[in-house]
Parts: sequence; C-alpha cells; structure tokens
Amino acid sequence: MPDVSGVGGAGRDETAEERADRQWQELIQEIRVAQTGVQILFGFLLTVAFTPVFHGLSQTDKTIYIVTVVLGALATGALIGPVAFHRIVSGRRIKPEAVAWAARLTFTGLILLLATCTAALLLVLRVATHNALVPWLVGGVLAWYLLCWFALPLWARIRYTAEN
Repeated sequence: MPDVSGVGGAGRDETAEERADRQWQELIQEIRVAQTGVQILFGFLLTVAFTPVFHGLSQTDKTIYIVTVVLGALATGALIGPVAFHRIVSGRRIKPEAVAWAARLTFTGLILLLATCTAALLLVLRVATHNALVPWLVGGVLAWYLLCWFALPLWARIRYTAEN
C-alpha cells in the first residue's frame, strides 16, 4: 500500500514542526476539494428517497441506492474526520501524528468516495437506460477514476521520486 501519511519532506530545510504545519495546510486544501464533492453528492442522495419515482424502483435499485447512501455517509465521515481530529488534538504538540492520521482518513475517504460515485453512476444509469451496456459504462468510468486518482499519481511517485 502506498504511503498516504504525507510524511516526506526530504530536500527541504524545515523543522519537524514546520513540516507538519505545511503538510497540514496541504492536506486541508486537498480535503476541501473532496469534501465539497462528497457533500453535494451525499446531499442529493438523501433527497432521492423522498421523490415519487423512488417508490417505483425495483428492489435491486433500492438496494443499490441504500448501499450508495451508506457509502456516501462513510465517505463524508472520513473526509470530515481530519477536521474533528485536529480540533480534538490541537495544542497537544502531536501535529506530525495528527497529519499522519488525517492523511489516512483522507485516503480512506477517497476510496469511499470512489465507491460512492461508482455506485451512484450505476444506479442512475440503470434507472435512466435499463441497458445491458450499463455495467460496461460504469466499469469504464471506474477504470478512469482508478487511473486518475491512483495509477497516475503512483506512477509519477515511482518515476520522479529520487532515491535516497
């Protein structure tokens, strides 16, 4: 598994405290992007059950919906978790550890967001098209997410990280 702690910093002239402060700021900026997406998606998902169309869905589609809502709730929790974590440990002089834990929560949140987006796409395409191509379309989008979110960054990490 890749190092998601963000605890690098080789080649920088900074103290451990300065590194932790910088890493925290970088992490918060990253979380802002992911949080916005997951909160909008989760908010939309919460309203679906109250629409007239929902009651006409097949049991399979309702199950996909329930799984998607739960995944969205878990993703929301993981992506908001670092804020609560920071607030609870603030002033305890454990920022490097807080950064590492917040990075783990963020990475978990991204995995859950990936699952939420994929499940939501599956549900929408099933309801909208009833087409046998839906699994293939969802699989293609999932592959795109995996490429953009994980494969390319891991490739760049391996390709451009200097050996120590």
